[in-house]
This record gives sequence, structure tokens and C-alpha cells, in this order.
Amino acid sequence: MVFGCLLIMSMSGATYIFGIYSQVLKTSLGYDQTTLNLISFFKDLGGNIGIMSGVINEFTPPWVVLAIGMTMNFSGYFMIWLAVTGRTAKPSVWQICLYICIGANSQTFSNTGALVTCVKNFPQSRGIVIGLLKGFTGLSGAIITQLFHAFYGADFKALLFLIAWLPAAVSLIFLRTVRLMKAGKPENELKVFYDLLYISLGLAGFLMVVIVLENWLHFSRPEYIGSATVVLFLLFAPLGIVFREEFNKWKTKKEAGKHPTAVSVITESPPPPPTVEQAEARPEEKGTPWWKDVLKPPERGEDYNILQALFSIDMIILFTAITFGVGGTLTAIDNLGQIGRALGYPARTITTFVSLVSIWNYLGRVTAGFASEIFLAKYKFPRPLMLSLVLLFSCTGHLLIAFGVPNSLYVASVIMGFCFGAQWPLIFAIISEIFGLKYYSTLYTLGGGASPLGAYILNVRITGHLYDNEAMKQMAAKGLTREKGEDLSCSGVDCYKLAFLIITATTMIGCIVSFILVVRTRKFYKGDIYKKFRDEQVSEG
Repeated sequence: MVFGCLLIMSMSGATYIFGIYSQVLKTSLGYDQTTLNLISFFKDLGGNIGIMSGVINEFTPPWVVLAIGMTMNFSGYFMIWLAVTGRTAKPSVWQICLYICIGANSQTFSNTGALVTCVKNFPQSRGIVIGLLKGFTGLSGAIITQLFHAFYGADFKALLFLIAWLPAAVSLIFLRTVRLMKAGKPENELKVFYDLLYISLGLAGFLMVVIVLENWLHFSRPEYIGSATVVLFLLFAPLGIVFREEFNKWKTKKEAGKHPTAVSVITESPPPPPTVEQAEARPEEKGTPWWKDVLKPPERGEDYNILQALFSIDMIILFTAITFGVGGTLTAIDNLGQIGRALGYPARTITTFVSLVSIWNYLGRVTAGFASEIFLAKYKFPRPLMLSLVLLFSCTGHLLIAFGVPNSLYVASVIMGFCFGAQWPLIFAIISEIFGLKYYSTLYTLGGGASPLGAYILNVRITGHLYDNEAMKQMAAKGLTREKGEDLSCSGVDCYKLAFLIITATTMIGCIVSFILVVRTRKFYKGDIYKKFRDEQVSEG
């Protein structure tokens, strides 16, 4: 089940390589930067508004959610491919926005079906599970890029066709594998997850080496095929761990059958009736309407219902921090290709650091997931504080882009990729810890839905608008006028300077707001937040 989830997540990050195929959209369909950023917004909107997938997952098994996701993925990106290659009449901008929104929204279905299922199956290792699975999502951009070059060479229009059929095919294979299971906590659970981490680190290291080599050497088609073969081998390497664990489990059962132990029967008296206080703490059991307790949420860590979480101050604070924080890094990543062109970087170099964003995105996710879990267990270090530190660190990358320091875009892409990746495991783990797991399928999508709002404000309304204004100024200074349908391009530091100074300021606001959540939850994180799950495991045993 975990292996299937890893493969699904490793194919569900097509939205993160928008910087590679965005130029194809812009030139093939004759868009300006504002229009391209509008399409990027709808891509982010679809990729992060997962309320529908969450609600469906509350009432259906995971395979239903995955099936809907794979259908949407193929439909959306296939229609874009048809438009870009001229196989259909040139669509209106709203149609392209709709197609990419549908295609990107499939990512929320694969995330919900795979990630939420794994978190519920391993609640005491949720930070590690989220970090590992979201890490593979972060790597997916680099993985898909390698497979693309092996399958289609340098035909970037074919990249849209690849991201239409490949993720859908992987989800189809594992539809019935991903499921909820009540198997208790294995004794070597952490060891298995660390073994999976080591394999993923090997995959990330290999991808980084290949990407750097591609920047220095011109890979031929056979060399791309060779690198893609190694990528596929490392992707399927976790099967070795799966087979090892299943064999050990079978061997243990076989030995236990040869040497049966005596079983003592313990009779227990029925539990005492609940006290008045306990009865009042469970209004749902008395038939109290759910809507009467919207403004009376339970203690942190207990199971909030959807409206209790939605109207809680903690969720409002977290939503605000995500809007300003993730919205800024998302804007930087979406515009990375255009930023590189504006600052005069070679086209091949731009492709390289756009691909490297996937590697650092992965490292940010696994680092935040594993480190936050270790720090929480050993030092009671609260996850909201780690989120505040990540937001603060991302301001460094925004400032490097704003001032266009020579050759600094390499460093900025590393910071943006790492911080963007690190934010998600922290956000999703915080939501699961504060608001419980009962309605986690829906609640975690509420947190993810904040980033498109920030992306729309910062990317479309500010960055795209300021870029086009500067481009028009440069054309006017040269005595040129823009023809209808002509690509509008800008060059120089001023193209993005003011926009990223504004983004830096808003990210600082997000950091301050996040620190408010740190203060509010400090007592909660000083306690034992996993005690409930250990007690449930003992009672089930």
C-alpha cells in the first residue's frame, strides 16, 4: 500500500514543472505575461483547492478518489496538448484556464487518496509519512522531466501529452492497492520508513547529478534513455523493502505456529457509566445538532468537525500564514523560467535550475517531515515554530530575485524550492494534530486551498501586471508598438524588482502571523499529542 502511494505521488507533480512548458503555451497560443500568469493562477487554483476530493473521500473508499483523479488528469492535460499542437482550433483563454484547472485539480485527488490514507494508517508517524510522500511529489518534476527526454527527446509540446497519460496510468494500476487498514503499529515501523527515505535520497542524489551533467554536456537520446532507466530502477527499489518485510512477517507467523504459547483469558468488568462531565463533552451522542457547536470546538488534538475547524481562530491564523507565505514561494517558482530569461540566463541553464527546484522541493519536504517529527518527540519543538522559521528563510530568496545579484538565481531557486517543499509537511501535520484525524480528508484540503489565493494576489495581480508594465515601457523607449498576439517580453532587473520586494513584505507578515499560532499552541505541543493513539492501540491489542 505504501509503495503504491509512493509511486502515485512521484507522478503527481506536473504543476511544479509549469516553468518548463509555460513558454510553449505562451508562444504557441500568443499570450502575454499577464495572461500566462492568469493560466498559472488557475493551475495553482486547481492544484490546491481539494475540498471536493476531501468530501468525496469522507464517504467513499480511496480507490474512488484515485479513479476520479486519473480521469481529470488525462482529460485536462490532453485537451491542452491538442490545443498547443494545433489539433483543435485555438481555444479561448478561459478554456485553457479550465483545462489546466481540471488537470491540476487531479493532483488533489491523488494526494487525498494516497496521503490521507497513509496518515490514517500510520497516525503516530504522520510527520515522517507526510514528509516522505510529499517528498516524492517534490521529486516528480525531475522524474517526469527525465522520462520525457527519454520518451520524446526535446519536443516540449509532447511533455503535455506525457503528463496527461503517465500519472493516470500509475493511478489505474494501484487503484485497489491503496486502502485503509487497521493493522496496529509494527515494531520496526520507523526503520522501514527510514529505509524508504534512504532510497529516496539516492534517487534525489542521482537526479541532481544527472541535471548538473545535462547543464555541462549535451545528452544524446541514448544517454537520456540510460538515465531514465536508472530513475525507474530507483523508483521500484522500495519493492525490495516490501518483499523483505512481507517475508519476515510470514516467517514470524510460521515460527509462532510451531511454538504456540499458552493464552490466558482475562475477564474484565464492564466500564463504568460516563459521568455528567463526560456526557456533556460528547454532545453528538445526545443528538445535539452539529451546527450548535460550531463556535464551541473541543480541545486541541480532539476531532473537530469541519465547521468547528473552519471557524476556529487557529485555522484562520494558519490560513492567513499560508496565503502570504506559500503564495510568495509559489509565485517565485511559477515565474522562475521567465525570471531567468529576464535576467539573461541561457535557455539550457533555465531548464536546469527549474528542474533543480524539484530536488530542493523534495529535500525541503523530507527534511521538514522527519526533522519536525524528531524535534517534536525529543525536544517538544512545536511545528508552528518551524513553519515560522521556514517563512523567514524564504525572504532571503525573494530578496535575491528582487535585486538580481549576478548568478544568484541558482541560490534563489534552491531556497525557493526548499522552503516551498518544507512548508507543506508542516502545514498538513499541524492541521492533523490540532484538529484531529476524523475529518482530515476535508480539513487538510482547506489548508492547501489558501495558497491559490495568495498566488492570485501576488502572481496575477502584482507580478504579472508589473512585468507587463515594464515590458511596455521598454518597448516604448525603443519606439516600438506591440502587435496583436505578439509575445510581450521584458529584460533586466526591473522586470521583477518591485514585485518581489512586495512579496518579501507579505512573507514577513505571514511569518509574524504564524508566530501567533506558536504562542497559542505552546501548551498543546508541550504535552503528549500521540497519547490517544497509543491508548487506542493498547485497547485494540
